[in-house]
Amino acid sequence: MNLEAFILGCGGMMPLPGRHLTSVLLRREGDLFLFDCGEGTQVSLRRLNLRWKKISAIFISHTHADHVTGLPGLLMLSSQVDRDEPMYIYGPPRIAEYIETSRCVLDMYINYKIIVKEITSPGIVHQAEDFCIRAFPLRHTKNCWGYALEEDNRPGEFFPDKAEGLGIPMGPLWGKLQHGIPVRLADGREVSPGEVMGTERKGRKFSFVTDSLYFPEIAREVENSDLFVCEGMFEQALEEDARDKKHMTALQAAVLARAAKVKKLALIHYSPRYSSHDLQTLLREARTVFPPTVLSHDRMVLPLEFEN
Repeated sequence: MNLEAFILGCGGMMPLPGRHLTSVLLRREGDLFLFDCGEGTQVSLRRLNLRWKKISAIFISHTHADHVTGLPGLLMLSSQVDRDEPMYIYGPPRIAEYIETSRCVLDMYINYKIIVKEITSPGIVHQAEDFCIRAFPLRHTKNCWGYALEEDNRPGEFFPDKAEGLGIPMGPLWGKLQHGIPVRLADGREVSPGEVMGTERKGRKFSFVTDSLYFPEIAREVENSDLFVCEGMFEQALEEDARDKKHMTALQAAVLARAAKVKKLALIHYSPRYSSHDLQTLLREARTVFPPTVLSHDRMVLPLEFEN
């Protein structure tokens, strides 16, 4: 099952040529989840030829303009196609007010159901059969949430030679064992999945953090992520500015990534003061602490692979 993150916008504060405002789309087979929806989100969706009408849920970190200004347009765009499923929107208090005010002032035509769920406490906000999306609090100038998509563990590897050695005929019984169901053979013997299966294999994890003051407890929330998308708004020389504005430096994002033992860190939400060339400073600083760091850029695709 494929799991891919698409960086739709990597900028913070204001859009720049070639740098839309922060937005990340996560595609898990047929499910599409959007994290923040800054200005320019629709442009990247079109250029990547993504099936935007399949977006089922949007997760908003906070209600600063550079994270939500693309939302009204996206909601209106979704009315241009036949849509039977509702759109779920998760976010901090007042996100419902923002959406409703936008609908009224813009006289938006919406032909599908929008279900808004405001987050007031940490925990699972979106539950599915084999994964969940969890929200955790950040520290910004207003109520702000980080998110993590966590898959359930997968069954271990199935060993056909062990099944054959136990006299289990190929067919439905093999399928049951692979799904963790014990089986009874014709001779009365009962075989448990553990006799023909390896140990459970870890599911994948995606984490998204922007905007926030650095604090070490974030590492616990994003621990063991296969991909950690985190703001790295400033270089370390501007740490005081970052602290005053309740943002992070790229180096601080790398400290979190190392402490959390993530596989890959993708920096995002850069200050507009940095040109594309200047962003290399952020990357160099982060890699001194956490070498598997990349600079995200608009329309970058980052796959999340299984460990085995």
